[in-house]
Amino acid sequence: MKILLAVDGSAFTKKMLGYLTTHEEMFGSHNEITLFTVQAPLPPRARAAVGADVANGYYAEEAAKVTDPVVKFLKRHSIEPKVLHKVGQPGEQIAKAASAGKFDLVLMGSHGHSALGNLVMGSVATQVLAHCDVPVLLVR
Repeated sequence: MKILLAVDGSAFTKKMLGYLTTHEEMFGSHNEITLFTVQAPLPPRARAAVGADVANGYYAEEAAKVTDPVVKFLKRHSIEPKVLHKVGQPGEQIAKAASAGKFDLVLMGSHGHSALGNLVMGSVATQVLAHCDVPVLLVR
């Protein structure tokens, strides 16, 4: 099974990783695991001021801050993940990556906001569920 792990470095990501590693029969090393993180875009003027190379380097560094500890953790559990990162709106980018990569499952942590909280604040998980045609497993 091809599994896309949406990670952001939060406590909710850690909880999702705990779930993943305690359910070896479903999510073990026999699956193809890809880590995916999304960086917020720099304001257009800032990007223009620093140039594309500097901006892309910044995005890569910020993504590595999120994914490197996760890669290290998964390797301790005999899982060798691939790593991808994009720039943009997280919910939209996760859904696009899941479809484009022909993944079988998206696994992500969720803050667990109430319906009113989602209405007021929005939620990456809500956006992924609304736009993704791949099954999504939310861990709260």
